[in-house]
Amino acid sequence: MKNILTIKHLDKVYASGTHALENINLEIKEGEFVILLGLSGSGKSTLLRCINRLIEPTSGEIIFDDQNVSSSNGKELCNIRRHIGMIFQQFNLIKNLSVELNVLTGKLGYISLIHSLTITHNKENVNQAIKNLKRVGLKKFSKQKVKNLSGGQQQRVAIARALMQNPKLILADEPVASLDPATSDSVMKYLGELNYKDNITVVCSLHFLSLARKYGSRVIALKEGKIVFDGLPSEIDEKRFHSIYGENTQEVEIQ
Repeated sequence: MKNILTIKHLDKVYASGTHALENINLEIKEGEFVILLGLSGSGKSTLLRCINRLIEPTSGEIIFDDQNVSSSNGKELCNIRRHIGMIFQQFNLIKNLSVELNVLTGKLGYISLIHSLTITHNKENVNQAIKNLKRVGLKKFSKQKVKNLSGGQQQRVAIARALMQNPKLILADEPVASLDPATSDSVMKYLGELNYKDNITVVCSLHFLSLARKYGSRVIALKEGKIVFDGLPSEIDEKRFHSIYGENTQEVEIQ
């Protein structure tokens, strides 16, 4: 399988002088489910946001699907972002709009500003939105306002929204950090199904090694902005766990 994402010598230094990422080199193949592990502040979110240029890298090169993300601007960058779905910890939904309308916003990258005003009148888009809601078990909630849904349901709306882009890559930035254990596993299950059934590459940051073992095909661990482990989830034993998280930490299991 070909590389869907290649990162070369990526650095991110903030104005304060903080070195958030240092010399990151990665190759991710189509269909992988990659879990990013590490303490808060280790660089996981920064890496994800650099990949689609929500944060500007200081230096380095990012290649997505044979296109240079790091040197693209304007329309070219917008075209690249169409195929990269993003899922956030805090959902980033419009709470006073319906579930269906929130899902339809995932199509905005494909249409003009004028057409965006009539997005709800496009039968094909609406049918796709309902289909995606059905996939995440929320079809019956399509007309409800997002603010009336639970956290886990809102994250599933965010997954359905990302699917509207027909993405080749989904970046999930700690998608279960604000959810209870049972709901966390449910959200990860839906991401796993998209990876397995649709062959969508997923890069997902997590805190829980148990979820990484259950759903990930590969784990990349970051510490102080550097990669300290890249391998199979099963290869992270107690010694490696402590090298990533520190000697005084204990693993928390999510069943």
